[in-house]
Amino acid sequence: MELEVTVRRGEGKRARVNEAALRAAEQLRTMVSVLVFTPDRLGVVKGPPAARRAYFDRVLGRLAPARATLPAEYGAVVAQRNAALRRAAAGISAREAIEPWTERVATLGAELVAARLELLALLEPSFAARADELGLVRVSLRYEGEPPTDEALAAALVRDLERGATSVGPHLDDVVPAADGRDLRNFGSQGEQRLALLALLLAEAETIADRTGVPPLLLLDDVLSELDPARRRILAARVRGAGQALVTATDAAMLPAAPDQLLEVTPGTVLEAAA
Repeated sequence: MELEVTVRRGEGKRARVNEAALRAAEQLRTMVSVLVFTPDRLGVVKGPPAARRAYFDRVLGRLAPARATLPAEYGAVVAQRNAALRRAAAGISAREAIEPWTERVATLGAELVAARLELLALLEPSFAARADELGLVRVSLRYEGEPPTDEALAAALVRDLERGATSVGPHLDDVVPAADGRDLRNFGSQGEQRLALLALLLAEAETIADRTGVPPLLLLDDVLSELDPARRRILAARVRGAGQALVTATDAAMLPAAPDQLLEVTPGTVLEAAA
């Protein structure tokens, strides 16, 4: 697939795929995946559970489009149940009004947990291989949480009424990235956390390419600054064979291999530089 994006000052962005103009940006998002590494995305590894849930649910949408809306549908049902809990606690409605939403939370919650588990099983082999290349050994992705059931939700009803919130379900679950038996969320160094995030990104890219036949565009910002020369070379070899990648660095000397194109960016100017 040949992609061309044109950006001109004072004009809207234009995109063409295989020389055919796209009518809307949404078409581009459905045809080409863009994966981004930035230092602030370390929250996917060391941040709160919500950051990991959001990340893996986005990956789920890319790899299983039929399930892309499942997290949002589940979230909407939880919001409805929470509203029903607050109404019942305030005496505005009967507890029986909560039951239909409890059933939907159990049904959609079980589907979401199953989808996430399938996703982790799909990603984990590539994640382990890419992490091992980068020197992070025996990594794993462990899911923390159980599918919600009617029984578990019923057992928590009194607590949920007191809090006005549903306390059982995948909206509270987490994914534990580990290396050599250590939980990287809390016991990994920043360097290990960066390597885990990079390995996850490369695993996602590899899996997308395998399943769709179209490698994603990789945008890697300041990914080289904390890698030693050996890991830089490993990364360069990996991304060179993974489709198109845009890698930024503060110094061209940090690049471990000659790029296909080298651009020098200064305030307000982008110029082609000698490789």
